[in-house]
Amino acid sequence: MTTTPDPVDAWMDSWRTELPEVEHPSSELTKRIMFLAGTLDGVMRRELTELGLTPAEFDVLVTLRRFGAPYRMKPNQLARSVMLSTGGTTNVTHRLVARGVVEREDDPDDARSTWLRLTPDGIALAERSVLVNAAAHEALFDGVPAEVVETATAALRQLFAAAPGLLGGAGAARATRSQA
Repeated sequence: MTTTPDPVDAWMDSWRTELPEVEHPSSELTKRIMFLAGTLDGVMRRELTELGLTPAEFDVLVTLRRFGAPYRMKPNQLARSVMLSTGGTTNVTHRLVARGVVEREDDPDDARSTWLRLTPDGIALAERSVLVNAAAHEALFDGVPAEVVETATAALRQLFAAAPGLLGGAGAARATRSQA
C-alpha cells in the first residue's frame, strides 16, 4: 500500500536533515499522535463552543454522566477522575452550578462533605455534548476503512500495555511536556 506524504513526513524529513540525533524509534509515532490529538482537540473545542462549554466543563459533565445514576460524585473523586486539581475542579463546578446543570448535595453521612450531582438539565447537556462530540469525531474519520481504525486501536492498546507509564495521567503528561 502506498501512502501520500503528510505533514508529519515533512517534519520528520526536516529533523533527519537538521538534527538527526533527536530522532528515536518513537519520534514519528509521537508526532503522529500529537498531530491527531491536536486535530481531535480542535474538533471537540468547536463543538463545545457551540454548546457554551469549555473542555474542563465537558469533562466534569460527562464524568458525572458516565459514573451512572444518580450521576453524583464527591468533589475529590471527581477531581481525580478528570485529572484537574481540586481548585480547578471547584472553579469549574462553580460555573456549572451557576448554570444550573450541577448541584451540590449535603452528605447525610458526613456534615463536612458534599456531593456534586447532575441536574436533569445537566444530564441532558452531558448526553447532547457526548453525542455531538462523537458525531464530530466519526465525521473526521469518515472514509477511513473500519479495518484501519481497528488496527490503529489495537496497536495503541498494545502500546499502552507495553508501556503503562503512558497511562500515568496528568503527571506523566507534564513530565513528557517538560522533556519535549
